[in-house]
Amino acid sequence: MTPPKLTPDAALFLDFDGCLVEIADRPDAVVVSSQLRDRLGHLHAMLDGAVALISGRDVTALRGFLPDFAGIVAGSHGAELSLAPGQIDSVHDHAFDAAALHARAHDLARPHPALLVEEKPHGVALHYRADPSLQDYVERVMQDMLQDNPGLMLQPSKMALELRPGGVGKDSALAGLMQRAPFAGRMPVFAGDDHTDEPAMQQAQALGGYAIKVGEGPTAARHRLSDPDALAAWLDASLT
Repeated sequence: MTPPKLTPDAALFLDFDGCLVEIADRPDAVVVSSQLRDRLGHLHAMLDGAVALISGRDVTALRGFLPDFAGIVAGSHGAELSLAPGQIDSVHDHAFDAAALHARAHDLARPHPALLVEEKPHGVALHYRADPSLQDYVERVMQDMLQDNPGLMLQPSKMALELRPGGVGKDSALAGLMQRAPFAGRMPVFAGDDHTDEPAMQQAQALGGYAIKVGEGPTAARHRLSDPDALAAWLDASLT
C-alpha cells in the first residue's frame, strides 16, 4: 500500500543504504546527489527539525556523506548518537578492542580478495557481494569471532554479516528519540529497506505511526515503495 502524504506533525526516521541511496558494490561508493541533500534540508525545515537518520553505518561516515544535514543521526545500529554535526556519543557500555576485531577480520578476509572488510568504531562487517559463494565462509568465521567477543551480536544484512554491540538497535534508537524534542508528541514515520530495519518499523507502528518498506521482501510495514527513487518522489510530493 502506498503511504499517505507526510504531514507537518510527523517525526521522520530514515535509513540510508537502500533507502535514501542505492546500495553500491562498496560502502564508500554510494552516490549522494545534491537533490538528496536539498531534500533533507527542506524536510528538516518542514518538520521543525524532527528528521533523523537511523543506520547501520557509523555516524562519521554518514556525516561525511551528508555534511550539510542538520538533523540527528543514530549510527552503528543505534550504538552511536549524534545530536548535531561534530558531536558523537556512545549509547552502549560494552568495552571491546575494536582495533583487534578489525585486524582479525582482515586476517580472515585475506585468503578471499572478493571479501570486503568494513571497519566500524563499534564493530566490523564482512561484505561478500562481490562473491556470494563466500556466504558460508563468512557466516562460519564471524561465528568464530562472536565466540571470542560475547558482548557482541551477529547482524545479517544484504550480502554482509556484521558484529555489533548487543542491547542496542534501530528500534531502541527510534524509541529514545521519540522521548526528546523535537520528536516528542509527533507521529513517527520510519522508512527502511532491510530486515535490520524491521524492529524500527514495528516500533514506529507500535507508537501510533507507520512504516514504509523500500523494495521487495516480507515486512511488518503497512506501506511499501519500490526503490529509493520512489521514496524520493514520495518525500518530494510531501514537500509541495
